[in-house]
Amino acid sequence: MQQESDILGFTRIRRVAPVSVATHGGRAKCLQRLIRLDLPVPDTVALSFDAVHRLAEGQSFDMQALLRVFGDAPLLSVRPSSEDPDWGGPGAVLNIGMNDARHAALARTHGKEAADSLYLRFVQTFSVHVERLDPEVFEFDKSTPVAEALKAALTAHEDETDEPFPQDPAVQLGQVLRSMARAWEGTSARLLRQAKGAPADAGLGLIVQAMALGLGPGESGAGVIQLIDSDTGEPMIKGRYLRQAQGREALTANGDAMYLTQDERGCSLEEAEPELFAQLVATSGLCRSRLREEMQVEFTIENGRLAILDAVRAPRSSRAALRAAVQLAEDGIIPKEEAICRVPARSLTELLHPQVDPSAPREVIARGIAASPGGAVGRIVFSSSAAQSFEARGEHCILVRRETTPDDIRGMHASVGILTERGGVTSHAAVIARGMGVPCVVGASIRINSRERTLTFEDGYTLSEGEILTLDGAKGEVIRGAVEMLPPVKDHWYLQLMDWADAIRDIGVRANADTPADAAMARDFKAQGIGLCRTEHMFFEGDRLTVMREMIFAATNEDRIEAISRLLPMQRSDFIELFRIMEGLPVCIRLFDPPLHEFLPADREGAKELAEALDLPLSDVTRRIEWLSEFNPMLGMRGVRLGITFPEIYEMQARAIFEATIEASKHGAPVVPEIMIPLVSAKREVELVKTQIDAVAAAVKNATRSEFTYRLGVMVETPRAALRAGEIAQHAAFLSFGTNDLTQMAYGLSRDDAGRFMNAYVQQGVFPEDPFHMLDFDGVGELLKIGAERGRAARPDLTLAVCGEHGGNPESIAFCRDAGFDYVSCSPFRVPVARLAAAQLAADVPK
Repeated sequence: MQQESDILGFTRIRRVAPVSVATHGGRAKCLQRLIRLDLPVPDTVALSFDAVHRLAEGQSFDMQALLRVFGDAPLLSVRPSSEDPDWGGPGAVLNIGMNDARHAALARTHGKEAADSLYLRFVQTFSVHVERLDPEVFEFDKSTPVAEALKAALTAHEDETDEPFPQDPAVQLGQVLRSMARAWEGTSARLLRQAKGAPADAGLGLIVQAMALGLGPGESGAGVIQLIDSDTGEPMIKGRYLRQAQGREALTANGDAMYLTQDERGCSLEEAEPELFAQLVATSGLCRSRLREEMQVEFTIENGRLAILDAVRAPRSSRAALRAAVQLAEDGIIPKEEAICRVPARSLTELLHPQVDPSAPREVIARGIAASPGGAVGRIVFSSSAAQSFEARGEHCILVRRETTPDDIRGMHASVGILTERGGVTSHAAVIARGMGVPCVVGASIRINSRERTLTFEDGYTLSEGEILTLDGAKGEVIRGAVEMLPPVKDHWYLQLMDWADAIRDIGVRANADTPADAAMARDFKAQGIGLCRTEHMFFEGDRLTVMREMIFAATNEDRIEAISRLLPMQRSDFIELFRIMEGLPVCIRLFDPPLHEFLPADREGAKELAEALDLPLSDVTRRIEWLSEFNPMLGMRGVRLGITFPEIYEMQARAIFEATIEASKHGAPVVPEIMIPLVSAKREVELVKTQIDAVAAAVKNATRSEFTYRLGVMVETPRAALRAGEIAQHAAFLSFGTNDLTQMAYGLSRDDAGRFMNAYVQQGVFPEDPFHMLDFDGVGELLKIGAERGRAARPDLTLAVCGEHGGNPESIAFCRDAGFDYVSCSPFRVPVARLAAAQLAADVPK
């Protein structure tokens, strides 16, 4: 058999034959398994990837030798067999071998109408999909008698090609095989495969199989059966059967198809042919248990005899995939580790948010970057105040902005979705939305008129404030009107899978949580602590923002200290609540990071309101805002630079943390806070802040006569910090890499503006992927490795972590795990994704 395969380029599929997924594709291997189960599979031959490639190049192939496998005057089908069925392939071609002689013979054995129908279908398929003739020429009204349609089709073929329809089965088969081979290697097919994650040079095998006709005397027809619901994964017998049919026609036959099980809506195979139905159900159950998968079985009945033509992985939604995997493991068919690996980690983001129903009709009117998953339906608003008003009235709203700023935080919290004209996956809107679990589309093809409060789309369609939109944050789509939604899922199947995942993963997963509400969400998603608490987000609430602005506008140091002292109890209460919610788990608090201008209004109207609130002349407020403005604020007075220049800010925060530590420890497990210094680039910065914080800790201990410990660490966000990690680690218990800013500085790219040209860069191969979306392993990754190696060399017990948005990315988690990092931290809604991805890396499952 091996010799036949090598010389002739094909292999007859038998119980023992040299067939593998890597050489002949998944369909070929599956058919061999069906044969090994003694199922009634028609004679089948497989062409290897190499043989199909040679066909595409025009090399000769012994079609007569292949035909001899099937005996005299066979009718054949050809189907694609790629390595992964999700990569697609050309459509199946049935009834190869039909010609005038075969037509006459079938008319005697199966009746003229069946013979006419078979011949017509083949002429249509061959003409349109193999010879690429105009489809409209071969379309006929359903009322046209089959005999007339056949005659017209044969005439049309001869008119279009100046040749009669080919009668030699070897010629027909050769043209079909070459056409499918060339279609697979064409440019369009390559691009489509790559979009589905297939390598550009992925191979295609072809399956040549004897036809089970499904037409003729007795009970004859074709259908498909599966044992789960494709939407929910619930066990049930699903499928359709169509009499006098072939292939998968039953799925598109609408009212003509029969149900499989008894159904009040119409006749069923179970009632009409109970023995065949029982045989079919038993066969499907055998496929499930022995192929270890929920399969969709394609079958044909020919004069009362069942034939199994094919079995493919049953189509399923993300919800169904999760349930099916867990159910197979609970039934003992697959091990738990394999169930863990069968659920794509990213699919959990869909399950844990409301989703736009994929089966519902949708009219997409704009597209942007999918920045935060989930679906939302609401009335559009253009300001935070409007969003809060809608929320107060109990109406769902979608906040639409050119780009969001910290001033928009309250409006973002009041909205069910966020849409921006500018920005990328790590822009302000994207990061905050993911943290809140709110659907978000950024960088959309829209135009906002804030004065008129209108939203205009590329086709000129305009919406006014209060009109309804739907956002699909998973696909980056803006949809006209309200679309049906699916609720989030957190059922037994999800909980069971995550319990299995947590039992085997070997890298920690924490959450980025800025408020008590974020912390509660993180705890609910079973994060192993807080890896990044951005304390500045606590200052954007109404009364706190006013005090913060008073501090910024303080004329003297005494006034500044007085304003900061009013912020102290606010921070302390937040920290107490954080420690209470996360009791027993670590909490890493980043000291104040953003430049002060972010707390000030950006327009004249806002400046006027601030002047009234502070009882200052508008000119004084305007001058102060201008004085604080920087050419590049993200590289200016922020982070540790602000803490060293205005030490009273960090002193207040440290005091709030330590006083909250003492208070929270009275009512629960002892708290050991982790304090993180942002935007470090030099060892001396850490020394200065450490001296400052140690002094505050000593003062609090003396004043309260209490003992506590804390861990001081550094957020590595600058390339220099990564390069000098050995020095910095001498004063740090941990290094947590902020990959958002580190990527921005390593590339010299603004993460907020990169979306304008990033698609063009990726399409032209400048970058393999948006580095703000997928961690750049070669460049930024090398900085992580250098920082980790030099830090651990100086301090072997150093804790290493990633707390940028890349922390929730499965590929990034694999990188961090290989590099020896202790944990990753990501937004709360990405915690389950990270937990599952980490478990899949640890699972010992054969690939």
